[in-house]
Amino acid sequence: MDTITFDDFLKVELRVGKVVSAEVFAQARKPAYVLHVDFGPELGVRKSSAQITDLYRPEDLVGRLVVGVVNFPRKQIGPLMSECLVTGFHNERGEVALCVPDRPVPLGTRLL
Repeated sequence: MDTITFDDFLKVELRVGKVVSAEVFAQARKPAYVLHVDFGPELGVRKSSAQITDLYRPEDLVGRLVVGVVNFPRKQIGPLMSECLVTGFHNERGEVALCVPDRPVPLGTRLL
């Protein structure tokens, strides 16, 4: 495993956001949703493609807090310009479980 410095870690902006909408990303090559995530007044709402269809339905995602990387460059994913990366972990079956705070925190709060 490569090691990094604390300064390296600080370069990654992991922030809490709330999913404000989620819909099936019909044009995606692999099953995915388009998420609109509100990261608070400083960052606003950002779009992301998320391959989380095994464990979540769109209607179950709206209102949930998630952790996203907000300082990656924007990335074109088919017709969607992704503006953040919503984080998660693969379980033993390869399904993605979202990385989420276990208590309410203000939108835009940075992980440290």
